[in-house]
Amino acid sequence: MIVKIGAYPLHHGGVGAIRSLGRLGVPMYAVTEDRFTPAAASRYLRGRFVWPTTGREEPGRLVTGLLRIGRRIGRPTVLIPTDEEAAVLIAEHAEALAGAFFFPRVAAGLPRRLASKQGLHELCVEHGVPSPAAAFPTSYEDIEAYARKARFPVVAKNREAFVRRRRPAVAGTTRIEGPDQLLDLARDWGPRPGVILQEYLPREQAEDWIVHACFGAGSAPLALFTGVKVRSWPPHAGMTACAYVVDNPELAAMTAQFIKQIGFTGVADLDWRFDRRDGRYKLLDFNPRMGAQFRLFETAAGVDVVRAQHLDLTGRAVPEGAQRAGHRFVVENVDLPALLAYRRSGSRAPHAPARASGTELAWFAGDDPLPFFTMLARSVGPGARHLMQLRRTGRRAGAEAPQKQGEEPK
Repeated sequence: MIVKIGAYPLHHGGVGAIRSLGRLGVPMYAVTEDRFTPAAASRYLRGRFVWPTTGREEPGRLVTGLLRIGRRIGRPTVLIPTDEEAAVLIAEHAEALAGAFFFPRVAAGLPRRLASKQGLHELCVEHGVPSPAAAFPTSYEDIEAYARKARFPVVAKNREAFVRRRRPAVAGTTRIEGPDQLLDLARDWGPRPGVILQEYLPREQAEDWIVHACFGAGSAPLALFTGVKVRSWPPHAGMTACAYVVDNPELAAMTAQFIKQIGFTGVADLDWRFDRRDGRYKLLDFNPRMGAQFRLFETAAGVDVVRAQHLDLTGRAVPEGAQRAGHRFVVENVDLPALLAYRRSGSRAPHAPARASGTELAWFAGDDPLPFFTMLARSVGPGARHLMQLRRTGRRAGAEAPQKQGEEPK
């Protein structure tokens, strides 16, 4: 069953998981915001449970809701969380959920620590894993002191998983150009700012890599994949819009060693950035759950991380096999604007293959087309509002600042 906490109906990862297991004949269920989400429209979905949540509910209420759904299904069911909040909830309430559901057993506090930007940074320091330099201010005075000595630009992120839904300091990963901008933003962050201020790794000197993996008992790797992120949306800071499978034994070994050290089991999605300035891979994010672009990766035996997890939790062996290098993943509704933005900036991923060996689309599938058309229908309104907002922003910028000779309005 696909488990989500919070309102994000256009989530291709959940659709991918429903198709991945549904095509093998596994009965699939999903928690959905309403009856008309792309996931709810999949032909491979046996049952949907309309349960709008915000991430601001008390954990006990969420656990009670999951148990109620479990009783309606009527048999033990594998849980597949699609966000950090769901992964944390399952780990911290494992005893209450164990009778109705199957899920990896992991130290109760580990997923919350991994989902926390501060917790992850501390784990990296503890185990000698490179990560960007970071600060964790606890007051406006701390931010003022940081602004006086920091090298800009810097990146601001919400510090904790659940807090980002209750009291988000920033809308997402935010690049801050200078001390004045930082201090201006920080005035809205309250007396205890829930942010991490992180070293900015310039994209001209870096490459974005992703690792998707599934680990079993004793943190043994059941499936481990590496790839290059070619484009994201928003550019250079958002979700993956296009990526390629690229073999990287060094990064795979680094990931497996770190997972072994911290004792994690289950599915994970890691973001690494290779810093050409010092020749090191630096860990940016560790998502203790399935990543939205997991269908990029599959072995020659047809195993992705969701299939590996299902096999392992139902007591079956996971077939071995090498990843299908050169394969490409494209998220149709965001890759076109990302492609245009990246062409303007001249950015390119040097390790991406010149030609893809095959392409996996996030939304469209010939055997399951309704999620794609549902996505299109639900994207019209938000897309139009976003374009209008960009247009108004451009007009204000043009009115407030004189244009350079020969420069077109943006």
